[in-house]
Amino acid sequence: MTHPITLRVNGVPYPLGVDAHATLLNVIRDQVALTGSKEGCDDSECGACMMLIDGQPVNSCSYLAVQADDTEVTTVEGLAPDDKLAPLQEAFLVEGAVQCGFCTPGMLISATCLLRDNPHPATDEVRIALSGNLCRCTGYDGIVRAVLDVAASRSADPRSIARPAVSRHER
Repeated sequence: MTHPITLRVNGVPYPLGVDAHATLLNVIRDQVALTGSKEGCDDSECGACMMLIDGQPVNSCSYLAVQADDTEVTTVEGLAPDDKLAPLQEAFLVEGAVQCGFCTPGMLISATCLLRDNPHPATDEVRIALSGNLCRCTGYDGIVRAVLDVAASRSADPRSIARPAVSRHER
């Protein structure tokens, strides 16, 4: 039995029919056809599937799609509108924070939330904010440097992080 829901994904409404047990990750990947978020563990352990629901980070592999009905979902694709890299994404490239790229979507979501809530974090604060995201390739140093680079540049340019779509609570 399918349940009718409407997801607003990166600012675009999607009326969908979903199974009661379908995860948000699977619906976004299979029905909305946005494949940036990855399924790494299917158990909320690795953070590769992280998305924002009304501005709050969630592991979409264990979040039911029906729970996201009538919410604003921001995927990694929504962090850089207009097909341009966001400064945070550019910093990941410059600092070598991207190797295999599997953890990158979740890392970008977590880093975006950190910089939104704490514009000038210390190194330890960045590491804590990213602790829900596992990376097997980079050793985290490039990722931390990228976040700190963007934080340092924010003083000069407040647009230096990704701007997720406005949540329904901010409209």
